[in-house]
Amino acid sequence: MKKIILSAVAVMAFSFANAQEGHFKIGAHVGIPLGDAGDAYSVNLGADAAYLWNVSDKFSAGATTGYTTFIGKSQHYDFGMGLSGDLTAPNAGFIPIAGTAQYSLTENLFVGGDLGYAIYAGSGDADGGFLYQPKFGYQNPKIELFLAYKSISNDGTLSSLNLGFNYKF
Repeated sequence: MKKIILSAVAVMAFSFANAQEGHFKIGAHVGIPLGDAGDAYSVNLGADAAYLWNVSDKFSAGATTGYTTFIGKSQHYDFGMGLSGDLTAPNAGFIPIAGTAQYSLTENLFVGGDLGYAIYAGSGDADGGFLYQPKFGYQNPKIELFLAYKSISNDGTLSSLNLGFNYKF
């Protein structure tokens, strides 16, 4: 009996999932590093791809990935006694793997967010970290423009305030 009920639930779940329409979107973002990240990095750049299923008329959920990099900043240091030099922070690149959700407040305004893990994609022994990114934006049937706060937490936190653009199809 337990197997029959479990099978029935699985069939209904897959039927529900197949009945839902969704959309794919690709885009790009540019941002200003915040907090301690602003001391070492000059800009955050990236590309995004996501697929969202329409759960209801106003709510969509799905998965997202892409690539985001924090570009290292060069700083001049004076160590005293005639010693000085320039140090440049290495770029920090990440591949985010996250769940994403979006709720339409009106026909054109939305709130949303991403929640997942950012895999470190650079050289060296740095680690990836927990990723979250709340978003607010404008949309029409083909494009989205959004403002987002991105945070990647591991031993420290890399965060940025981003402007982004997505094309939906």
